[in-house]
Amino acid sequence: MKRLSIVLGLFALMSCGEVQKQPMNVLFIAVDDLRPELGCYGAEHIQSPNIDALATEGTVFNRAFCNVPVCGASRASLLSGLRPTQSRFKVYNTRKDEQAGAFPSIPAHLKQNGYQTISLGKVYHIQNDDSLAWDKIWRNNKPHNNRDYALAPNIAQAKTNKRHQSVCSEIRPDDGELYNDEILSKQAIATLDQLNEGDQPFFLAVGFWKPHLPFNAPKRFWDLYDPNEIDLPEGGFNPETAPEQAFHNFGELRNYKDIPGGKHPLPDSLARHLIHGYYACVSFVDAQIGQVLDHLKATGMDKNTMVVLWGDHGWNLRDHGLWCKHSNFTSSTRSSLIINLPEKQIQYSDQIVEFVDIYPTLTELLALPKPKHLQGDSFARGLTDEDWQSDGVAISNWEKGISLINKEYVYTSWIDENGQTAAQMLYDANKDAKEQNNLAPTADPELIQSLQEQIKQHLNTDYFDRLYTEAQP
Repeated sequence: MKRLSIVLGLFALMSCGEVQKQPMNVLFIAVDDLRPELGCYGAEHIQSPNIDALATEGTVFNRAFCNVPVCGASRASLLSGLRPTQSRFKVYNTRKDEQAGAFPSIPAHLKQNGYQTISLGKVYHIQNDDSLAWDKIWRNNKPHNNRDYALAPNIAQAKTNKRHQSVCSEIRPDDGELYNDEILSKQAIATLDQLNEGDQPFFLAVGFWKPHLPFNAPKRFWDLYDPNEIDLPEGGFNPETAPEQAFHNFGELRNYKDIPGGKHPLPDSLARHLIHGYYACVSFVDAQIGQVLDHLKATGMDKNTMVVLWGDHGWNLRDHGLWCKHSNFTSSTRSSLIINLPEKQIQYSDQIVEFVDIYPTLTELLALPKPKHLQGDSFARGLTDEDWQSDGVAISNWEKGISLINKEYVYTSWIDENGQTAAQMLYDANKDAKEQNNLAPTADPELIQSLQEQIKQHLNTDYFDRLYTEAQP
């Protein structure tokens, strides 16, 4: 009888342990300006072995779109679960706590539900943004060198803190002064060790700076690519097939001293150098991410940790004659998104998802209550169910233009001060992926109207009558 009691007691403890299984951790990796040009996205010319390895174990979203193509605004929108409007989430230095402070962000919501929340590197654009949501915030900012140079002449120029005084790229000796992302990966590894010693579930956000300008990377990553083999994109600035509202003068890039001023296109030799530098930075940050992911596995925590890797928006590498982001073309709005769960899942998804969907997806995967203010939809089922389909629509806006992406078309409308359509673009999403042939001038008016109706329905408001309504807490 005594033996039976002991057995029953052990069984009860085992059952209790199963019921009280440790909540899943989250490693949330943000990568600045990371367009979906990686090995796992079919770009065989890119050396990204670590992100590619993550992709083989997770789900790659081929059609993931940010809701606004600029750093600070995109991050604030994603982390708050709210869409941009005419009055919030518009510029690079957006603060979530100032523009949507009443709404709990992803880290705030997880913190309220028992998670330890840590921000390392560039998660929000502003370091202390949404500070109450985090148990710890860490960022390595080099004094008077916020552009992160390692060579003495470039550091001296950066210290002036004046525009047009710094160069757009740097090739550092492999044994040179560490860049911010190298310091960040070491900090992330140390933080994982600390978290492994505790018993509290964690949300660890790690924000890498590269491949953001300037294109600074150690020499060995530049050496991975032959500039003579870099192909320049076809199709440049062409006002005959796209309205003038679609283009800009890439002021972010023009701010560097070795980039010509004015409004002229960059020469081919400089364009190849810039693309070379971007590729080198992608491989460089891939190596840093790999160190963090390898250490996660070394600790054994990967068995109970979800990894979410995302780029905050796309980036133009002379696509449409443009550089940087800041446009309504999908080269600016389509971004990288990979989610890896401890369990087996689908490797590739062609379903359309948008960044405001990430917050509700996390709450569902973590079995947490869904905050009422969220404006996106969960795609959690899409990670394991091949038959799942999203609503097939993403909305992104930049300045006065708003874009709808669905399974058939990419449509953009610019609205003037009177609420009237000032210009439009329409591309066949399947036949014209590079968006070279604007169909809007000759499109059936009923098709245009139906696309505008999709925007209204998706936003649950009438954008074309002064944009959409602010969410209420």
